[in-house]
Amino acid sequence: MSETINTENTESEKSPAVNKRVGSPRARLVNFYLMAILLHLPVFVYPILRLSHWLELGTLLTAFILIPLTGSQVFSRVFLRNRKQAWANFLRRASDLWLGVSALVLTSLVCFEGLVLLDLVTERNAAIGVISISGLIGFLGTLNALRPSVVTIKFKAPELKSPVRFAQISDVHIGSRSRRFLENVIARVNALEPDFLCITGDFIDAPGVQESALVSLKSVVGPVYYCTGNHEKYEDFEEILTRLDNLGVVVLRDACTHHREDLQVIGIDDMEDAMQVQRQLSQIELDEQAFNLVLFHRPRGLEAAAAAGVNLIISGHTHNGQIYPFNFLVRRVFDRIKGMYQIGSARQYVNEGTGTWGPIMRVGTRSEITLFEIAPE
Repeated sequence: MSETINTENTESEKSPAVNKRVGSPRARLVNFYLMAILLHLPVFVYPILRLSHWLELGTLLTAFILIPLTGSQVFSRVFLRNRKQAWANFLRRASDLWLGVSALVLTSLVCFEGLVLLDLVTERNAAIGVISISGLIGFLGTLNALRPSVVTIKFKAPELKSPVRFAQISDVHIGSRSRRFLENVIARVNALEPDFLCITGDFIDAPGVQESALVSLKSVVGPVYYCTGNHEKYEDFEEILTRLDNLGVVVLRDACTHHREDLQVIGIDDMEDAMQVQRQLSQIELDEQAFNLVLFHRPRGLEAAAAAGVNLIISGHTHNGQIYPFNFLVRRVFDRIKGMYQIGSARQYVNEGTGTWGPIMRVGTRSEITLFEIAPE
């Protein structure tokens, strides 16, 4: 599947308020765990208890289902985090699958609650309907996540002396995703014949991912430019950077390089700080005669990029929510969650994510490889 978007007539947006997150790291960690616990109640506990009631399951059988499913995420992400055995990997995959399906169960359950309340279906048939619909959508969502769509973005830039064609992948999440998935992605990138490839963070999301799992990067037809994401920092960060460097990837950490005389590539380290792009751009010498391309993981900083004279900033991070209805939650955190945005002559493109985090599933969103075709005026 592919899509072509011409952004020549993109309407400039009004500069939205920048979201600022305050508080100490400890406070943010406490808030994260509190939110995780609160989310367990509607996402895991309520659906299981309600379906068990509708199916008239006994207390013992309900507890047998409820306890492992409700605790699956804690068990997977705390106790199995560093386990490499096949059984641990299987349990992590099963836990992630349930995480994805649970959102679908909750959504369909709310709909069937109304039908039961109106006495349009029996409780037992409602339970069967919830399970069947959730399973079917989950299956289709898994198929959807396996093959990224190619989205082609076209516009003109007076700073360029000749056309440029490059690809972006973001949030590949090797660890959650396999070596084979990366090989398929790189094969599709190479088929597009780009001048170079940009990786905008969250390339790896697990500790101990070896070079052998990433070796397909060496087959990319042109240079590979990379900026850090948040997930790499959660893992063996320095080792990840070393592996990428060994594979010939150009790691840009608050640094820049010229791909050619009229094209400057800048990579900015991922930070939660809303002022990160502004701060780093003030310390980097921008080539005013060249097209300036900025790689920054989070979809922020367009205002700062416009003020600095940057032409294009490419980002990822949001996954566009990945699984409906989480996209509504993402919209409460970020002003820009997918596609192209523009302030003046500065553009920001937000990739929906090439891979997936957690469940290998996409519902209401797509996995994406972005191809940019930019021509001189």
